[in-house]
Amino acid sequence: MVASYVQLLARRYRGKLDRDADEFIAFAVDGAERMQKLIRDLLTYSRVTRISRPTEPVDLGQTLRTAMTNLKVALEDSAACVTAEPLPTVKGDATGLTALIQNLLANSIKFRGPSAPNIHVGVARRGEEWQISVRDDGVGFDPKQADRMFVIFQRLHGADKYEGSGIGLAICRKIVERHGGRIWAEVNPAGGAIFHFTMPALPASPVESRS
Repeated sequence: MVASYVQLLARRYRGKLDRDADEFIAFAVDGAERMQKLIRDLLTYSRVTRISRPTEPVDLGQTLRTAMTNLKVALEDSAACVTAEPLPTVKGDATGLTALIQNLLANSIKFRGPSAPNIHVGVARRGEEWQISVRDDGVGFDPKQADRMFVIFQRLHGADKYEGSGIGLAICRKIVERHGGRIWAEVNPAGGAIFHFTMPALPASPVESRS
């Protein structure tokens, strides 16, 4: 309601009052819109934290395709190039895992460099788990802040340059931990960032065990 009324004030009275009034209304509109987004993000974080979903076999390749469909406009606007290795099937929540990959892709798009972003999704088997990596060539981060970026409301870049509430990577961590995995980040030696997360591998079927 607050957002609706301050937006109405902006539409009706912009340019009809003095310059200070226009500036104050603009501040109010911006604050209300940021609060709306913060509330939506907090609700999402709360759902991830509190709701236990049934687990089933999930094709991570399909979750990647769904995430890219959801980000179609952002991918096109940034001219991003996304490549991926064949991804495994894991046991989990398809909705949560789609949100995980979508958030990591969106993070790479947001923190891109001056040129179109190149994002690669890789995979490696590490014992009893899969390690998935999302690598980009964006602005990167200070490696001393690697752990801090997964803490809710923590931002490594100023809000004046990159919008957001600092919840996205905290949500990623909650999703990964709910699935019995780990998530961490490292600086890409070629420039940019690499986000890794692990998922327990499905046990081999009897046929696979004998092969």
